[in-house]
Amino acid sequence: MQATLEAQQTEEKAAKKKHPPGLYLLFFTEMWERFSYYGMRAILVLYLTTAFVSGGLGMSEAAAMSLYGFFTGAVYWTPIVGGYLSDRFLGRRLAITIGGIAMALGNFALFAMHSKMGLYIGLALLIIGNGFFKPNISTLVGELYEPNDKRRDAAFTIFYMGINLGAFFAPLVVGFLAEDLFKTTFNGVVQYGFKYGFLAAAIGMVIGQLIFNVFGPRYLGEIGKKPVGKQQKSAQTIQTNQKLTKEEKRRTMAILILACFVIFFWAGFEQAGSSLTLYTDKFVDKTVGGWEVPTSWFQSLNPLFIVILAPVLSALWIKLANSKRGDLPIPAKMALGMILLGLGFVVLIPAVLQTGSDEQQIVEKANVLFIVFTYFLHTLGELCLSPVGLSMVSKLAPVKLASLLMGVWLAGVGVANVLAGQLAAFTESLGFFQVFSLIGALTIGLGIVLLLLTKPLMRLMD
Repeated sequence: MQATLEAQQTEEKAAKKKHPPGLYLLFFTEMWERFSYYGMRAILVLYLTTAFVSGGLGMSEAAAMSLYGFFTGAVYWTPIVGGYLSDRFLGRRLAITIGGIAMALGNFALFAMHSKMGLYIGLALLIIGNGFFKPNISTLVGELYEPNDKRRDAAFTIFYMGINLGAFFAPLVVGFLAEDLFKTTFNGVVQYGFKYGFLAAAIGMVIGQLIFNVFGPRYLGEIGKKPVGKQQKSAQTIQTNQKLTKEEKRRTMAILILACFVIFFWAGFEQAGSSLTLYTDKFVDKTVGGWEVPTSWFQSLNPLFIVILAPVLSALWIKLANSKRGDLPIPAKMALGMILLGLGFVVLIPAVLQTGSDEQQIVEKANVLFIVFTYFLHTLGELCLSPVGLSMVSKLAPVKLASLLMGVWLAGVGVANVLAGQLAAFTESLGFFQVFSLIGALTIGLGIVLLLLTKPLMRLMD
């Protein structure tokens, strides 16, 4: 009897150490959604700027990059509306399904309609679908665990790996289909298979939704089925009706100041899908062993470097925290992220001086290592700034303003994407040298300013 009881206790302890199966269900659902999004994003600018007879839409580079910036910005704004509707009326599970279906239809519209009308319908569905999907999938992960469950941080790490796994494979698969497998030549005209790339993104989204809806009832139970917005208790209402203390006002001010700096970081970082993609496509020698690497494959470098570097930086922060001097202050880490981003653009300046900005007068294409090293530095910068910033907002934001400030933080990324599109559009008139130099100098300069503001900002956060 005693042995049986001990065995049961051992099994219960082991079960508490394991993650619930629902985590892995959400892992694969998010992986396929990210596969769909990053696959579509990897070829979008190429699709917009390629001539109509070659399978694209023949838009000018300036118009294409402005549209790209608006699209990537809008996907950060619609989750505010989607989150509100799911909280109040839909429930998280239904909202995720609605979002997934809308995004699958959006990619299918891009596949089926080779026209600007098809483009606008497809992008609109993708923006709306993301608004329902994005704010709810991460929240479901948290709801699998009790508030003080020690497995929670590890669970989000596993979930984050699903994001980057989908982001890594998407450009490889979609890019291969669009730029290699379905690339044909007819009467001397090269025709790309962009539509098949969009079809692959649609299929990825459908697979994710099938997994989520077939296995959801078994592994998620009742989690996320009912709207939670109307179930808030009076204790929280009392908290949120209280006036902000002086300390909370100072912390809010610190968050808003840092949000302004972060806008410029993401405006530079998001050149990856626009100006950096076009520069790589036209001015970088992508031939390896006699085979030309598809341009969209370079979009896989960022998630690959994240998987490699995230554990390294995490260990570094822990080591610094345990040292006598302690960990770096939050503003200093974010300043370092901005400087690293700027250095990534500085790396490209010798390459642009070699190639110029006129594709009709390229003497020699740039070595592929220039663009690889740029993505390496940009990823290091992202890891110094992005997770640190999200953690800071969640810790410092007053309860009354927690959701609002997180929304402001993410909306800032949306503003940055629109700004990124406008900056990228100038490459057609000003040239890559001027734009890359401007972004590099601006982000390094702002990084130094933020570094100098570290002590005043830490006093506001205290």
